[in-house]
Parts: sequence; structure tokens; C-alpha cells
Amino acid sequence: MEKDLIRLLRAEEIECRIAMVNEKGLSLLLYKDARVDQRILDETFGAFGWKRSHQCIDGNLYCTVEILDRESGEWISKQDVGTTGYTEKEKSQASDSFKRACFNWGIGRELYSAPFIWIPAAKTSIQKKGDKYISNERFSVSAISFNDNREIVSLEITDSHGQTVYALRQGGSGHQDGGRQKTGQKDGKAGQGKRQGKPSDQEQGRAQTGRQDPEPMDGQRDMHNPGSRNGGDGKRGISGSQEIVLMAELNRTGVALEEVLRRYGIEGISQMTPEIYNRAIAALKQTKPKARTSGTAA
Repeated sequence: MEKDLIRLLRAEEIECRIAMVNEKGLSLLLYKDARVDQRILDETFGAFGWKRSHQCIDGNLYCTVEILDRESGEWISKQDVGTTGYTEKEKSQASDSFKRACFNWGIGRELYSAPFIWIPAAKTSIQKKGDKYISNERFSVSAISFNDNREIVSLEITDSHGQTVYALRQGGSGHQDGGRQKTGQKDGKAGQGKRQGKPSDQEQGRAQTGRQDPEPMDGQRDMHNPGSRNGGDGKRGISGSQEIVLMAELNRTGVALEEVLRRYGIEGISQMTPEIYNRAIAALKQTKPKARTSGTAA
């Protein structure tokens, strides 16, 4: 299959999910739903050019998506396993395994290049419920564009009021916009989400300490600023999927990101090396859930 046979996702086909919330802000993940996969499969291969099936292997539900090679007449298959959601276990496994199998075919794979999306508390609505922080805000992708390698190079996210709360500009610098109206249109690859002006040093500082820097919902890899993250030597920086694991552990334990950064003498995740990441994760995994104020384990 040629690389560009399956089209890129359009802005309106990408949804935002809140991954973590604390008193400083919240992080978002980008994902697609199964209806998008079905639509793109129909568009690309025709309603009779693909099929799906499910198999239970060692107690896990797998999905196989087969595509008809019209030249040879053979069915080519790709398979992946699903994970269980909090509700409707069987349905969530079936849907998740289908979406993952479609990722294997290249549908939505560009989401792996998404940046870490952090929205400061000052830009959104966050409430404290008991010992937890929650947000009922809804977010949507208003504009997105990609480079020739099918990587996200600009991204704009708005809240339910139509205000831009996050913007990744061409060139890769993500920042939180100061409440400007959205400028990009949901027209898919053509949507550039052009920005006016530069964020202040204060805004950039907040964006780098809240977690301050990036990916399905589905295992996103940080591509938004490779130069600053790798320091030019390819030895610095961690992947987007590693950042997601780190943020999940921080959320589980209640350890503040700033405490981890101070412990290892760094100012932001962009300076975290794989060695520091491994040490921090190992320590966090030994920390009991919701140790609200103590970060000593990391």
C-alpha cells in the first residue's frame, strides 16, 4: 500500500480527551473514534473492499481488519488487541481493538506525532471535588496541518466557548493562547490555524512548568520541538508515549511534576533524559496512590 493511499485525518474527525487534571491545569490527548475508521475504510477501499473480525486469544479480544488486494484478489490482514474501558467491557474492547487494527493500516497514525497538550488552569475551568480535581470543559480541534512526513506541524484547540486555549505553530512551538478567538477552520490538512504575535515569556514559562511541554489517546510521540528536546545530539528528551506514562504516574500518586523536576535538577520535561525518566518512573511506581503532597519517592 502506498504511504498516501489512506488520507490524513481532518480536524473535525479528531477528538480531545482530558488525560489528567490537577490544580495547575489539565492535559489533553487526541484520538479518533471507530466511526472515523469505518468512513475512511469505505472511502479508500469501498464498502466491499474491507472486512473485520474478532477473536479471543488468551482472554484478550483481538480485531483483524482485512483489505482486498484487487490486483491479486487476496485478502491482506492486520491485527491488534483491545483494552477494556470502564463501562461496557465487551463493547469497549471490540471498539478499541478495531481502532488499533486500523492504526496498523495507517488510519490516524499521524496522531502519534501530536505534542503534549497542556492547558493552564487560568485558561480553563477546573473544580476540586473531594481530593480530586475535575473539569467538565469540552475541547475540540479547530485547525491542524501536517508536513510531508505526515507529522503534525500546527494545531489549534478551542474550548466550548470557541476560545483558543492551545496553539502549536508552524515550526513546532506549542503555547497557550491568551483567549483569542479561533482563526483556523476545520478543513483538515489545509487548516493552518495562523497565529498573531508571540506568547510572552511569562506564558512560555507557565507552559513549561505545568507540565510544560507534549500524545490516542493512542500513544503520541513528541515531534513539536525536536531541536530543543534533543539538544542536537540525539541523547536528550523522551518520547511522547513516555511523557504520557510519566503524567499518568504523577496523577496516580499525587506527586507534583515540579517536585520531580527539582529532584533531578531540571527545569522542564524537555530537559529530561531517558536515564532520568527511568529513575523517576521506577521511584513513582513504588509510591502509594494519591500521596498528595510528598514527592520524595521520585
